[in-house]
Amino acid sequence: MRLIIQWLLSALALLAVTYLYSGVRVDSFTSALIAAAVIGLLNMVVRPILVVLTLPVTVVTLGLFLFVINALMFWSASGLLGGFHVDGFWAALLGSLIYSLLNLLIDRVVGDVFKR
Repeated sequence: MRLIIQWLLSALALLAVTYLYSGVRVDSFTSALIAAAVIGLLNMVVRPILVVLTLPVTVVTLGLFLFVINALMFWSASGLLGGFHVDGFWAALLGSLIYSLLNLLIDRVVGDVFKR
């Protein structure tokens, strides 16, 4: 149940990103649901591999390169889907930052609700 609620709220967060930033567009709530699932899968499967492969760069940049990896996951999800559009790398970087902050808030709230 927690996973479904988190998925729905992540889709709403993706829609919120489209309202907060014009460089990211989502056509519908269904597209947002699919995009949230694809971003989650990319973050689960591809992101750990990229983090390990770019570990020296991440260490040299004191972890700031992880923002680039997040942006690449966000941008690649938009490349895989038709109803989710990101205007470029810089739009992906800013969009992924906003999306990550909203998901951090969602994780906190959902975690508090299900902790009781």
